[in-house]
This record gives sequence, structure tokens and C-alpha cells, in this order.
Amino acid sequence: MYQVFSRRLFLASALCALAGRAQAGAPSVSLRPQIRPEGLGKITAPDIDALIAEARLGGDVGFAVINPATGKTLEARDAALGLPPASVTKALTALYALDALGGAHRFETRLVTTGQVRDGVLDGDLVLDGGGDPMLDTDALADMADRLRAAGIRRVEGKFLTYSGDIPFTRVLDPGQPEHVGYNPTLSGLTLNFNRVHFGWERRGQDYSLMMDARSARHRPGVNVARISVADRRAPVYTYRDGGDHDSWTVARSALGNGGSRWLPVRRPEAYAAEVFAHFARAQGIELRHQGQIDTPPGGKVLVRRASPPLTEILRAMLKYSNNLIAELVGLAATRQRQGRPADVATSARAMSLWARETLGMTDVRLADHSGLSEASRMTAHGMAHALARAHGDAALAPILKPFAMRDDAGGNAGGAPVTVLAKTGTLYFVSSLAGYATGADGRDLAFAILTANLDLRAKIDSRQEARPPGSVGWNRRSRLLQQNLIARWNVVYGS
Repeated sequence: MYQVFSRRLFLASALCALAGRAQAGAPSVSLRPQIRPEGLGKITAPDIDALIAEARLGGDVGFAVINPATGKTLEARDAALGLPPASVTKALTALYALDALGGAHRFETRLVTTGQVRDGVLDGDLVLDGGGDPMLDTDALADMADRLRAAGIRRVEGKFLTYSGDIPFTRVLDPGQPEHVGYNPTLSGLTLNFNRVHFGWERRGQDYSLMMDARSARHRPGVNVARISVADRRAPVYTYRDGGDHDSWTVARSALGNGGSRWLPVRRPEAYAAEVFAHFARAQGIELRHQGQIDTPPGGKVLVRRASPPLTEILRAMLKYSNNLIAELVGLAATRQRQGRPADVATSARAMSLWARETLGMTDVRLADHSGLSEASRMTAHGMAHALARAHGDAALAPILKPFAMRDDAGGNAGGAPVTVLAKTGTLYFVSSLAGYATGADGRDLAFAILTANLDLRAKIDSRQEARPPGSVGWNRRSRLLQQNLIARWNVVYGS
């Protein structure tokens, strides 16, 4: 039996996202083990080579399945081969953050003053101090402005400043990705609305009305720190340039239609948060103008504190939505807690890799980030399955992850399937991974990891283009079907 190893917690097992539609042109004889009628004997499991051949992935397929109660490897194939894990990395990041910070940890955003308050006048500077909260939104800043007024502040004589230095600023997570995609965020200790701005448009005759705002559940203040204009062209759809004091976007007229909206990334997160906070302060009669960013933590009196949800809730959102920004911020915070502020994402990812080797017994893990966006990351199927088996006894992840039903051969929900899967998926073009736990009808758990990649096909992709590469959708669909077929096989072979 594996021993409990976490210093502080580990609250369940690894989960999330098993989805997959059956491929068009399915074989006449299904390779998936079928649910057997009550009273009949166990059917023969399909051959592994046949399952892999049917998937027609080319490239590499590595997997391992382990009995977490004994640590015995039950079945493996190319399990020592290092492959890109994609967003399976986030399951490891969740364990890393829980171990370093604890599930009850809350990030804190503060309003700090360096001066004294007399008769409602703050004789000193006011600092919006970002503590790396990945969940900070516009509603939270509105609440902080209300509480500043409730604290008796009517006027600020000094400067309005921001601090975000707890997290190393990273302009884009992956410079090779398109500029306008939300999954390639800017990282900062002061993050608002996942560092995204809402862009909406509506046709007005021959022209368009364009709107940029920081909308949330209750508010939608307009912003100037991000601006956009229409360009008469067909492609590219979006362009970006540094406007000096703002993000300057253009959008192709041909892509707009009659109206619509989307979120665009914010590359000036401190100025974005400051502008939105100043909007709500002004509504309270407090005039503020952002006058810059400070490099050292502000000393002085804390006027307002805003706490994030507990880390467990943040990680639940990260894994449910596979959010890259959350993964990077919690990973960086975990490294900061363990050994001090890291210089950058790569340094923190190396620290997490070392932790995984020393604490989880992973082998040959080399991570470039905490989210899995970088294709430079490598892990082995055996290493990830071994880590999940080690973590199983500590029950670290199950309460915060979403279970997904197995699919039948037609792509529907196999509601009577005798296996429950709790796992984290990972997807890049021509890369698909799945790792977690499968529980049979008898309650027996299996820890598994399946990594698939066709790096030759991936090498031909221009990652700066947002359009899907030809063949990628079908390839990833077939990989997901293979993953489910392997799980169904293991349930037949190793279940009761």
C-alpha cells in the first residue's frame, strides 16, 4: 500500500474531462468492450494492438495502468516515452499548489495607504496591491470601492499606484501563439477578469458601433486601456500593437457581420485594474488617476482587504474549464511559498518538476509551464500514473473535479457503463492525453495515464494561425475514442 506523503493534505483523486465522440465510419465490429447482460460471463477484451491500429494516429501512444492499492503496474505500453502532456499538467499543478499552500488558502487583494486619514482626506498615496488572485473580477473591485468609502475616505491627496510584484510579469505565456487568443494570457500579480476585456460590436448602417468594457455579473464599465478600430481587410481578423499607454487592436470588417462579441486578452493588467477601480471610486465621489506601478511591496495601513475563494474552489474552476491563467498563477504562488519568488514561469515549472520527482516519484518529468500550453513539456505515462497512484491514498483531487460519463459507440452517454472515470484531459493539435482514475462496478480503482502525440504532424503547424490544421479534429477525436476503449478494456481485464 502506498503511504500518505503530503505534508498538509491531499483531499481526493485526479479527475475531470473525459469526452469524446465516436468517429465517422466506425468499424462494422466494435472494438469497445460492450456492457454485458446480467448473468453472462466476462467477455474477452480486445487486443491492444488492434485498438491502436484502429485509431490510426501514427506517432506515439504511451500508457500505463496501476493498481493504487498495491502499486503494481497492471499494463503498460511505451510508458517510459516522454511526450507532451498538454493540460494533464494541470492535475499535477493542482497537487503542487495544494501541497504548498493548503486547500484553505485564499489570495488577497488590498488597498494600502502610506499616509494618514484626517477628516476623510487621505494625506498620502493609495496602492491597489495585487496578491496574485486569479479570480479577481469587476464586481470585486466595485465592492472594494464601496468599502473604501465606508472606511471614511472622501479624497486622496497623494498618488494612486498599483503593485503586482508577487508574481513575475509575463507578457504572453507562449510567444508563438496568436496575439488575440484568450488561452495565451498575460500573467501579473494584479489580474482582473482573467486578464480579458470584452469586445462587442453592432452594425449601424454602413458602419459599426464598437464597445470595450470590463463586464461582470453586475457591472460593465467601459475602458480606455484597450481600444479597437475596424480595418478594411479580409485577413488577419485581428491585429495588435502597443499603443504606448493602451492596447491597440484592429478587427477586419469582413469578420464582423451584423453584430457579436468576444473576449480579447489584456496586455496591461495593472493599468486595466486601476482604470476599473478608479471608475467605481469615482462613483463614490473619490477621484483617482493611476500614476504608475511600484516595484516593492507597499508598507503602511491596510484600508480594505478582498479575499479570494479558497484554493480548492479555484482549482475546481481551473480543472473544469482548463484555464491556463489560473494554472500559471497558482503554480507560481506555490513556488513562491516553497522557495521564494521565482524569476519566471520556466524557473517555477522546473521547481514543480523537481517536486514531482521527489514527492510523487515521477520519472523523466520536464515541465516548461504549469498549464500544459507549451509543447516543450514532457512526461511519461508511467510517471504520471505512478504519481496518481501515490496520491490516491491521500484523496487529493476528487472533491474538486468533474466526473465524465463514458460514451457509447454512437457517441452517446453510456449510462449503464460499469466504469466511472475521473480524469483530466489534455489537448493540443495532434496531442491528446488523459490521466486519472477509473472505478469499476466493484469499487476497485485503477490509476492510469494515456499520452498520444503525432509530433511529425504537429511540427508542420504554424502556431501563429488560429485556424485548425487539416486533419487535427479527426485525429483528436480518434485519440479520445482510443482512450475510452483502453479504459473499457482495463475494466474487463482487471475488474471483478
